[in-house]
Amino acid sequence: QVQLAESGGGLVQTGGSLRLSCAASGSIFSGNDMGWHRQAPGKQRELVASMDTGSRIVYAPSAKGRFTISRDNAKNTVYLQMNSLKPEDTAVYYCYLSQGYRLNPHNYWGQGTQVTVSS
Repeated sequence: QVQLAESGGGLVQTGGSLRLSCAASGSIFSGNDMGWHRQAPGKQRELVASMDTGSRIVYAPSAKGRFTISRDNAKNTVYLQMNSLKPEDTAVYYCYLSQGYRLNPHNYWGQGTQVTVSS
């Protein structure tokens, strides 16, 4: 019902930058929350950043100060600017969209994009 198309991952050196994009299409509510989780091999999935249509933002402590999330509500697109990348940022980054009633939320996930930071 909702499709998420991710792009922007790649291979960069320590200290480099990447910009991730995620565009949602389908039956999208006017009020929703979008962002990224990441999963590294052998590690637990963690929230990286999120932003809802009311401009509320959440960052992981490791991302705060280096990453910036933004969105274009008219395009249902969210962006993650990642600066000062470190090897520990290496992971698959999964875009998500969450919408619906509090007691019946609908969550959707993108296909994932690989971010690799070398040193």
